[in-house]
Formats: sequence, C-alpha cells, structure tokens
Amino acid sequence: MIRLSGRLRSSLIIGVQGIRARKLRTLLSMVSLFLGVQAVVVVQTGASLAERSLLSESELHQGKDGTLLMYLPSRADTIPVALDTLRGRSDAVAVTSTRAVIGEPGVSPVNPGGNPFDGTDRYGGGYGVICDNSGCRSINGPADSQAPPGAAIELQLIGLTGDVRQFRPYRLESGRWLDFSSAPSLSPQIVINKQAAKGFARHRVPAEMRIDGATADPTPRIIGVVDDGGYQPAAYVRTEELLNWLPQAALGSGDGGGLQLLLSPSATAVEQTLRARLLAGGARAEEIHAEPVNARERAARELAIMRWVFLGMASLVLLIGVAGILNVGLATVGERIEEFALRRAVGTPRSLLAGIVLAETLLTGLFTAAAAIGFGAAGLKVLSAVLGDRETFLANVEFPWQAGVAGVIAGLVAGILGGFVPAVRAARIPIATVMRA
Repeated sequence: MIRLSGRLRSSLIIGVQGIRARKLRTLLSMVSLFLGVQAVVVVQTGASLAERSLLSESELHQGKDGTLLMYLPSRADTIPVALDTLRGRSDAVAVTSTRAVIGEPGVSPVNPGGNPFDGTDRYGGGYGVICDNSGCRSINGPADSQAPPGAAIELQLIGLTGDVRQFRPYRLESGRWLDFSSAPSLSPQIVINKQAAKGFARHRVPAEMRIDGATADPTPRIIGVVDDGGYQPAAYVRTEELLNWLPQAALGSGDGGGLQLLLSPSATAVEQTLRARLLAGGARAEEIHAEPVNARERAARELAIMRWVFLGMASLVLLIGVAGILNVGLATVGERIEEFALRRAVGTPRSLLAGIVLAETLLTGLFTAAAAIGFGAAGLKVLSAVLGDRETFLANVEFPWQAGVAGVIAGLVAGILGGFVPAVRAARIPIATVMRA
C-alpha cells in the first residue's frame, strides 16, 4: 500500500510538471473537452430545473410533497364539524370556495363566469350557453348573468381557516398576506391573485362585494396581491371574516367548491378525529377521501426518459472531446518516447509510466470539469437574476449539486478514456529505444 501510494504521488507530480511544460497543448485538450463536459452539466441542470418547475406548479395547485389532501362529503354537518375540529390548529387548513362579484349592484360582471382578463379561457370558464330559433342565451348562470353589463368583476372567493402558504407557497407580489392572529373584521380583508389584479387595474369598480348566499353586501379591502399560479381571478379571505356575512351552509357553494383540507404529515390526529365525527354523524366511509401529495415521484418518472435521451446526446459530444484528448495524448507520447525509454532504463516501472500519462489526462479532465461547472453556475445565476421575476421556479435557484457531480464524473471518465491508449503505448516503449536516440 505504501509503495502504491508512492507511485501515485510520483505520477501526480510528474503529470503536473508535464502539464506545466505543455500549456498550449493542455489548453487545446481542455477546449475540445469543454463542450462535452458542459453538455453533461447543462443536461443535468436542465433536468433539475424541469423537476423544480413541475414541483412548483404542483405545490401551487395541490401542495408541497407530503401534504395530505382530504376531501369531505357534501353534507349539512360537514362544514360545522370541520371548522370546529380545526379551530386553533396551525397544522391543518380548511379551504372553501364560493362565487363573489365586486362592483356595481344589479349588473353583469365584465368577466362573466370569472373568466381571465387576457382573453385566454384555459378552463372553459363562463356560463353554459344554449342556442335555438330565438337566439342564444346563458343557462345555469346566476341571476345577474341576464343583467346589463356594468362596472363589476367576478372572481372566486376562497376562504381559509389558517395560513395556507405553509402547504402552498404562494409568492407575495405586493402588500401583505392575511393576518390570522388578529380579531376578524366586519370589513373583510382580501388578497387577490395576479389575474384579479389585472382586472382591477383595467376597470374601476365600487368597493361592494356580493357573495352568493350572503345576508348583506360587505365592503372589502384589498391588502395584497399574490402569485398563486391560477389562470382565473381569485381572492383569498379569512373564513372567520367571511362568516360575518355568510351562513356556514353557504360556504363552498362555488362551481369548484366544496370543502378541502390540507394537513401536515404529522396531523394524523386531526384526520382521525374528523373521520370519527363525520362517521358518527352518518357519513359513509367511502365519501371521505385522503391522499398525500407525491408530485416528486410522478415528476421523476416523467423526466427519466427525457433525461436519458439528452444524456445520450451529451455523451456523443463528450466522445468528441475524448477523441481530442486521445489525439493530443498520442502526439505527446510520440514526442516523449526518448524520455520514457530513459526512465525505463533507470528502473522506472511500466505502471508508473502509464500512471504519468493517465495523471495528465485525468488532471486535464478535472480542470475542464471545474471550468464547465463554474461556467454553468455563473450562467444559472445570471438566468435567475434576469428571469426570476417572471418565472417562479427560477427565483433564488441554486446550482444543483447533481450537475456538479455529473460534471466531475464526466471529466474523470473523459480523462480515463482519452488517456488509456496513450498510457498503454507509453508503458510498452522498449528500453532499447534510448540506444537508438
């Protein structure tokens, strides 16, 4: 082991001396190898960013990995039981959804059905339409769908019993988020999403909110704007403030409504308590559904094939760099035949000669990997600074360690493949060569 360590040390020292003596040739080898290693780093970084993008979308719409989504049956006692069970708890949040219109009374909103304001109705919002001989008319719409158009905006009003951002990391664009520690206000504070903010920026509407099933029309106060990844206008409000104007039976009366619970993985007691109380009240077991969010596993399956395809393409580019190192290595060995023969004549083992050549190519591969990783990390930081405000998954992104490991492995593999043949050739140089020199 000591002798092997000494030979390894000697190989590294002589290899470094060889690199310093042939700087230009080493630089050419690094240039030919750089694109291949950089391709591997870019593919690995791109795969990590793609996974981050998919997870970001899933976290905004479903929740973070491990979050337990619980769907409760539509029964008269479901909402009172759920609100009573979750009262004072921070590890679970109940989410309800209902329809609201902010603006002039007795008019139809400028976006019937809560359609987005950019003209792209991705989810087919709006009311049903039927056409016959008398013309086209909306069906299954609210009473104000037949009213004349006016200054009003329709949106989805989402009631929260706690801070949902621990499960769904909404990004605050301006203002502040809902404060669940203070007493509920008679004038409900709402946080709107970016789609709703577009509508309020384009249309001036009175501060009067009509909620389906409400006993009166409250005056809302917009305190912030949040990016929730949604494509339709929505507003978030504390359930306690919503109940000042809306009976419990009317909660979750929206088209995509109902009651949804988000629980942390440790909130098993809440799930068990809710199940027991609802079953005792007459609910059937199959009506209560609970499933954990497992977006990372699904994203990994979706990205696996794409990652291998692009890694295969990157390997082809890497092989071109290996060919460059091989060519330079063979030329170098050809120039150093007399040196290696003289070393053999004074007793240098063949393994040490091969180690000297391999040490040079391995160090060249490591230097190239370091340059490629540094370039990739700097490029990712610039990309995050330029596009981080527009793309959530690029905000505050860190260079993935997997890409760094892949770059180092690619550099080492390229060094071994490119230096193996020259190392074998150097080890086979006969001692008699020095006599002919």
